[in-house]
Amino acid sequence: MSKYFGTDGFRGKANCDLTVEHAYKIGRFIGHYYGRDHKCRIVIGKDTRLSSYMFECALCAGITASGADAYTMHVTTTPSVAYIARTEEFDCGIMISASHNPFFDNGIKLINGQGEKMEVAVINEVEKYLDGEYGDIPYATGENIGRVIDHAAGRNRYIGYLVTLATHSYKGMKIGLDCANGSTWMIAKSIFDALGAETHVINNTPDGINVNTNCGSTHIEHLQEYVKAHKLDAGFAFDGDADRCLAVDENGDLVDGDKILYIYGCYLKEKGMLTNNTVVTTVMSNFGLYKAFDEVGIAYEKTAVGDKYVYENMRQNGHLIGGEQSGHIIFSKYATTGDGLLTAIKLMEVMLTKKQPLSVLAEPMKVYPQVLKNVRVTDKDSAMNDPDVQAAVDAVTESLGSQGRILLRKSGTEPVLRVMVEAPSKELCAEKVDGVIEVMAKKGLLIEIKA
Repeated sequence: MSKYFGTDGFRGKANCDLTVEHAYKIGRFIGHYYGRDHKCRIVIGKDTRLSSYMFECALCAGITASGADAYTMHVTTTPSVAYIARTEEFDCGIMISASHNPFFDNGIKLINGQGEKMEVAVINEVEKYLDGEYGDIPYATGENIGRVIDHAAGRNRYIGYLVTLATHSYKGMKIGLDCANGSTWMIAKSIFDALGAETHVINNTPDGINVNTNCGSTHIEHLQEYVKAHKLDAGFAFDGDADRCLAVDENGDLVDGDKILYIYGCYLKEKGMLTNNTVVTTVMSNFGLYKAFDEVGIAYEKTAVGDKYVYENMRQNGHLIGGEQSGHIIFSKYATTGDGLLTAIKLMEVMLTKKQPLSVLAEPMKVYPQVLKNVRVTDKDSAMNDPDVQAAVDAVTESLGSQGRILLRKSGTEPVLRVMVEAPSKELCAEKVDGVIEVMAKKGLLIEIKA
C-alpha cells in the first residue's frame, strides 16, 4: 500500500489529510514527468463538492508552472475523464473526487493515457516528490509556461458516446435517476431524455456540501421509495463521481452490483458473447451470486476487493464483464473503469431486448444472509495465521459445505481482521462468526470488536 495513494487515489479530509499544497505538488510533478520531451497535455475533471474547485485551481497552477497544458472538463464523471484521456490522446487524466464519501472529504485520482488507473511506478515517483525525495523540478518560463484550456467539449463527446451505445429507444419507459447531487446532476437526465425516456430526477441540485448526503447509491432507500410512489419502471442511483450504479426494480427492490453482474452475464451467455464464459467478481460478492452462476453454467474469477483488481484481471484474461457488489461494474468492451451511466444503459438494453422487468431478470439470484464483523487485533498477520484461528475457519467451511462460506481477510489500513459468513440464515451466520472471534479472544489476539 502506498503512503498517500490507495487503490482509488489520494483521498482524505480536504485541507487536513489532502491539502491544496498536495494538489499543487501533484500537478507540478505530473506536468514535469509527462512533459520531459514534449508539450504535455493533461485533462482534468471534478465533482460537485466545495473543495473540488480549490483543488482544480491548485492542480492547474502546478501543471502550468511545470510547462504543461491543463484541459478542464469542469464538473463531470470519473469515467468521462478516463474516456477522454484515452480517445483524445492525452498524456494522462486527473479526477478530483472522493467518490461516495461525504463532502468534507476529497480525492485526486490519476489516470494514465489509456484511461486506466495510473501505474504504481508513477505513483511511487509522485509520492517521492511529495516527501521531498525526488529533487527540485524546474519552473517553466517565458513562452514555455503552460495554459489552462476549457474542455467542456470533452464532456459533451462522452455524453454523445454513451447515447450511441444504447440499442433501443426508451420511449414509453418511466425511469428514476438519483444523481447524489454529484457529477451526473446534469449529464444523466440529458442522456435519458435524448433516448426518449420519461425521466424523473432526484438529488440533482448540488450546493457543494450536499453530495452523497442522504442520497445516491449510498442511500438507495430514497430512490426505492420514489420508484414505488411514482410507479416507475426502474431507477438508477449513482455516487458522487458516477463510477458506480445501483438499480431499483419496478417494485422498489434493490438490484445491487452482484445482481447486475448476474443479469448481464446471463444476457451475454444467451447471446453467445460471454468471452471465456467468465464473469470477474471480488471475494466480497454474495455467495448467492456464485450459486446462481453455477446453475446457469457461468464460470467466475474472484479478485481482491477494489475495481482496480477487477479490471487488471479482465485486461489480463480478456474477460468482458466484472465488478463489485457496491455497483462498480466494468464493461471492458466499452470502458476501462466502472461507469454508472454505462451500467444503467446496459441494464436498459437487457430489459428492452428481453421485454422483461428488472425484478424478473434478477429473480433467479437469491441473496444469502450475511454477517460481517470487524475485529481489532494485536497483530493482524499473527492473528490471521494463528493455527487455532485457521482451524476454526476450516471447521466453519466444512460445516457449511455447499450451503455457505466464511471469509477472513485483513484490512488494508488498520490492525483489523474482517470475519464474514454467508449461510442460509442470519442466525447461523452470527453463530459461525462469533465462534471464530471467540477463538481469537481465547488466544489473546483480540483487542475489541468494532462497530
